Amino acid sequence: MGLSLPSTYSDTLPMPEARDQFLAAKGFRVEDYTAPTFTIMIWGVPFKYPNTKAHRWATPLHDMHHLLTEYGTDWIGEAEMAAWELRAGCKTLIVYWLDLWGVAIGLFISPQRVWRAWQAGRGKLSLYRDPRLCDSIMELTVGEVRLRLGLR
Repeated sequence: MGLSLPSTYSDTLPMPEARDQFLAAKGFRVEDYTAPTFTIMIWGVPFKYPNTKAHRWATPLHDMHHLLTEYGTDWIGEAEMAAWELRAGCKTLIVYWLDLWGVAIGLFISPQRVWRAWQAGRGKLSLYRDPRLCDSIMELTVGEVRLRLGLR
């Protein structure tokens, strides 16, 4: 798991509720996944990009990884998430590219935390690598998905 703190998302929580809580806490909505563009804030400066088919596929899965592993969404948390995803398994070039950049940035910010996240991904399964699970994820609880990914 990401942090050794009590879990924010109970294993008994249905995935749709956990997703909605996660998105609300970050100021996002489910509809943002299919919007024509997305914005990334870097040091308070907004950068707008087209929401490509690959991005629309990967972003909800990446968010679910945050929710399931409990890695944060700050710079270090994103770097940890990138390291975990690389080790647990990516599928597309865009995910590899984004995760490699995340790890590279994280190695400057907190190399030990990024290394621990890389180690934590060993033997785990990412949602990117299991299309059957992706199709059914919203019918499961947080705990059921964590178990299938090897997080429990």
